[in-house]
Amino acid sequence: MRKAATVLGRRGKDREAGGAVAELSPGGSAPSFCPKVLVEKMADINLKEVTLLVGVVTACYWNSLFCGFVFDDVSAILDNKDLHPSTPLKTLFQNDFWGTPMSEERSHKSYRPLTVLTFRLNYLFSELKPMSYHLLNMIFHAVVSVIFLKVCKLFLDNRSSMIAALLFAVHPIHTEAVTGVVGRAELLSSIFFLAAFLSYTKSKGPDNTIAWTPIALTVFLVAVATLCKEQGITVVGICCVYEVFIAQGYTLPLLCSTAGQFLRGKGSIPFSMLQTLIKLIVLMFSTLLLVVIRVQVIQSQLPVFTRFDNPAAVSPTPTRQLTFNYLLPVNAWLLLNPSELCCDWTMGTIPLIESFLDIRNLATFAFFCFLGALGIFSLRYPGDSSKTVLMALCLMALPFIPASNLFFPVGFVVAERVLYVPSMGFCILVAHGWQKILNKSVFKKLSWVCLSMVLLTHALKTLHRNWDWESEYTLFMSALKVNKNNAKLWNNVGHALENEKNFERALKYFLQATHVQPDDIGAHMNVGRTYKNLNRTREAEESYMMAKSLMPQIIPGKKYAARIAPNHLNVYINLANLIRANESRLEEADQLYRQAISMRPDFKQAYISRGELLLKMNKPLKAKEAYLKALELDRNNADLWYNLAIVYIELKEPNEALRNFNHALELNPKHKLALFNSAILMQESGEVKLRPEARKRLLNYVNEEPQDANGYFNLGMLAMDDKKDTEAEIWMKKAIKLQADFRSALFNLALLYSQTAKELKALPILEELLRYYPDHIKGLILKGDILMNQKKDILGAKKCFEKILEMDPSNVQGKHNLCVVYFEEKDLLKAEKCLVETLALAPHEEYIQRHLSIVRDKISSSGFVEQPVFPADKTSGEEGDKLPAENIKEIRSESRPTQIMKTIESKSKKQLAKNADKETPQKTTKDIKEIEKKRVAALKRLEEIERILNGE
Repeated sequence: MRKAATVLGRRGKDREAGGAVAELSPGGSAPSFCPKVLVEKMADINLKEVTLLVGVVTACYWNSLFCGFVFDDVSAILDNKDLHPSTPLKTLFQNDFWGTPMSEERSHKSYRPLTVLTFRLNYLFSELKPMSYHLLNMIFHAVVSVIFLKVCKLFLDNRSSMIAALLFAVHPIHTEAVTGVVGRAELLSSIFFLAAFLSYTKSKGPDNTIAWTPIALTVFLVAVATLCKEQGITVVGICCVYEVFIAQGYTLPLLCSTAGQFLRGKGSIPFSMLQTLIKLIVLMFSTLLLVVIRVQVIQSQLPVFTRFDNPAAVSPTPTRQLTFNYLLPVNAWLLLNPSELCCDWTMGTIPLIESFLDIRNLATFAFFCFLGALGIFSLRYPGDSSKTVLMALCLMALPFIPASNLFFPVGFVVAERVLYVPSMGFCILVAHGWQKILNKSVFKKLSWVCLSMVLLTHALKTLHRNWDWESEYTLFMSALKVNKNNAKLWNNVGHALENEKNFERALKYFLQATHVQPDDIGAHMNVGRTYKNLNRTREAEESYMMAKSLMPQIIPGKKYAARIAPNHLNVYINLANLIRANESRLEEADQLYRQAISMRPDFKQAYISRGELLLKMNKPLKAKEAYLKALELDRNNADLWYNLAIVYIELKEPNEALRNFNHALELNPKHKLALFNSAILMQESGEVKLRPEARKRLLNYVNEEPQDANGYFNLGMLAMDDKKDTEAEIWMKKAIKLQADFRSALFNLALLYSQTAKELKALPILEELLRYYPDHIKGLILKGDILMNQKKDILGAKKCFEKILEMDPSNVQGKHNLCVVYFEEKDLLKAEKCLVETLALAPHEEYIQRHLSIVRDKISSSGFVEQPVFPADKTSGEEGDKLPAENIKEIRSESRPTQIMKTIESKSKKQLAKNADKETPQKTTKDIKEIEKKRVAALKRLEEIERILNGE
């Protein structure tokens, strides 16, 4: 009897910690409750327990701080513009987890704005340095472990609670959620998930009254948890189970008995049950409201997944049902034995179960038998043990429902990160079972040894598994050790090698992906792209054609995106981009773009690529239409506004072009191409009032691209326009320092020196220019001018002009200056003959006619026909008998070497223009004005020379 009393006493203590147990009233119609309710004496967490948990988490995950951004982190972090401070905060609540507008069909409909907000905070402090992101994930995991310990103490004694919390903290299944940055959605959702549950446990007031404040707080926390990740809403189901079976102490037989009596009219609903119904109605109504809002957010559309993401989802009956049911024991096995973990379980990882005779159905049967036995035990019998098992099962099952394919298909077969919350129930179940074994004195030491081994091996496995997430290459190679039947893994290893420019090795993995999954469109696209990178154009086109042949045929009236992944349509873009390098196949490329658009009228990239092609085909009006259509789909895309600006430049509408550049900069103030080319456009406009803004934009550009010599060069040209010669010299020298063979910077620096009476400093610059570009005609003209007028090196000047004529016999400027050399050499007849030939090249040039007249007059006045002699006794200060070389100092045809870019690549592959030496094909209005100014200046100089020669 003493022993029995001891057991009862221990159970009474457990009941106090684990919840009130209902007893039948004498009438048998309603339960009466223990006077001491669990939440009134909820065990507190002490500092030692918190320190232990935080220390264990740190010991297991310290090496995760040295991991990078891998797998889904690339899309969610690196490519997600919602993290940037320039993106309005409201955009976070309009886009999905990956930064795609929820309204777009390609959106995954994963609405987690609060999680993205924490990424944005990381970006604010450390931009894209991964360590801070991993550190915050580790902190969140420690927080979840501590809160989970508090939850465990609702159903377990202190020691078992600590065991459950430690097992949760070290479990290797959590590495994807903790070490993978995108797993933060699980961590944040779990914090509010557990907080909501703890709040609800306080909703029972004295005498079984309702405490509304904890319920209101619960609803709020559920909403917050749902905004972190969708599964947060499932805590409502756990609260309902807790209310009925734990707080009120009902069992399933008792509920059935009470309901039967009420339906037969033999009794009324007990007041306590009415109170329970009211609380459940409030919870369910709040949940329904959250669901309605969530449906409105995703615009009543489910995400689009393909058979590659989840093969069973598109399989016929009974394959679909058999496979989905088998996935449940697979997930349970990962919790029980996390020895072989894999980051990606899609495609052919788990073969479909197509027959009832498949041996794997036995695993499904055994799993449901075990689960059913636990469920019957927990619902049928009163007592602390059954309630603990019930809550453990609820934590395992209910949060897993969104990923179970029961209500809607998901985009994966198995995902380790979605087991983060279900593992809590598993840990409670293990700790509870361990406590039961420990109570048997025979197995006491063995149970401690086994527990220690489990915790130690799990911690070591977690520590080792973290290193797999160090880089994409290590992650996917570790996955291939577990599963070689997943083409996606082979593709991802190829991508990792491709990012390292190791195209030969990448090609081997991509080809293996096509062997593992011959109908994988993406794998053939990867092969084609790699062949293109290896300059094997023919093989690239064959691979793209193979991928194109695997695309389903267009069915009129049927939505194409519902049958294929939107990114697979890139095969048309890639193939068109490949063949449009051949000028004879531009129309064929345009046909491919139009075909992609016909399949998806909202395919933005197709419009962008087609716009680029139409510009190349000299069809700017059609290009404009393509970009305007793309802007209808995405008005917040700075690149699109930039491209439209380029179209307006082609249409000779600089004001519209500048307006669109400005719009691009409003959306992205650091848009490098828009900064650079808008500054050049302002500079080209000739409007003095625009120069300060042009200078400001160029300064911003060089701040963003400090190694690009073009920015400094154009700052120098602006300074030359503003007559700030010293500043111009500094910028030009910076450009040359970055790019020693910068043709235009070398020439214009020499030109600057010649204009500021520093001709001798210009000579070494010109020598450097001509060393890199021996055929630089303008450089030869300027050098010849300086040699003749400053160094008095007539022979050197003559060589320069003769070299020009060797390269271009019809060069009027070089020919004329050679005539001047003959004049300086006093060979008047040769000078006359030379000027006659020059006049034949440019019969309308008045200055050549005047020079010819001067030479002929000089020949006549000299009295010599064969060998004219020049007078040697010119008075001091006179110019002498000289013909002027054309005013070289005013020539600045290279003052705008960097042309406006005419195309832009996809957002992941934009490159800056570096075509600084290309001549502008058509003269602008400013060019014409400059030419006119040069002619006027030349005429003035000619008049002065004529006055000198005529003795005026």
